[in-house]
Amino acid sequence: MLDKHPNPAFYPLLAALIFMAVGPIVLMLANSFKLDVDIISGTSGLIFLPTIQNYETALCDILWYKPDHLDFCQLKFGGSFINSIIIALISTVLTLVLGAMAAYALVRFRFLGRDTASLTTLLVRMVPPAVLLVPVFGLWNNDFCIGKNTSFGEFLRNIFGGRGDVCLEGTHSGIILIYVAMNLPFVIWILQSFILQVPRSLEEAAKVDGAGTFQVFFKIVLPLIQPGIAAAAIFTFRIAWNEYLLASALADRDTKTVPILLVNNVSEFNIEWGVIMATGMLLAIPPIIFTLFASRQIITGMTAGAVKG
Repeated sequence: MLDKHPNPAFYPLLAALIFMAVGPIVLMLANSFKLDVDIISGTSGLIFLPTIQNYETALCDILWYKPDHLDFCQLKFGGSFINSIIIALISTVLTLVLGAMAAYALVRFRFLGRDTASLTTLLVRMVPPAVLLVPVFGLWNNDFCIGKNTSFGEFLRNIFGGRGDVCLEGTHSGIILIYVAMNLPFVIWILQSFILQVPRSLEEAAKVDGAGTFQVFFKIVLPLIQPGIAAAAIFTFRIAWNEYLLASALADRDTKTVPILLVNNVSEFNIEWGVIMATGMLLAIPPIIFTLFASRQIITGMTAGAVKG
């Protein structure tokens, strides 16, 4: 008979793991309500007089009132937050749509070089983003531009402003495109394993009833691989939300994301630790909400969409 009592070291180990996971978040949350002098001194610990000045400084551009301790709103968190939401959501949706279609084609269709294409998608994902920084920056500034002397370029400048060539650099589209290209190989690779588990008999039965290829894909395959799509969505959204290196090179003043804003708030002579902690807490909220929502879809797909083959 198996011993139902756990090892005595189980609970101390579990408590240590929970502390390692939750401890930094609690510390950052506590420091976000402290003044810089309290954070630097390190004597207040968890007993201190809380203040919302750090959050007022971070959200000064979207507050309906002017904080008393600020003479000028320097930290534009609201605009950067909207940029991050737009870039992360659109890149995630595009990556999932293109990745699911490509994975289905690689699994179900037979064509020359299918195995090579499947392996190449995974190898491309192993390329470090830092390697792409210089070539992408050059392409986005030179090759993928609409000349200022063309009629379409003149039309765009009259509508959106600007005096030079219209390039992908400094635009939401440029950042979204590079994020889609960066996350697409992994999404294709992870969804292939889920599509392989879908019985071919279901697709063949749908085709017998008159369904086309796209109808089979959207009405039969996609609902059954819902857990895989949710897992890929979590991965893609978190990468797009937290990515800094490529965004710092491609974004400008109007399209910079929250990670760029957070790093730029650190200077050589002045580090506002409280504002950094408050911005970090605000930065963590959307991924947590998105992960919780996607996790529910994983559970729903595993319970309601399971298929016994």
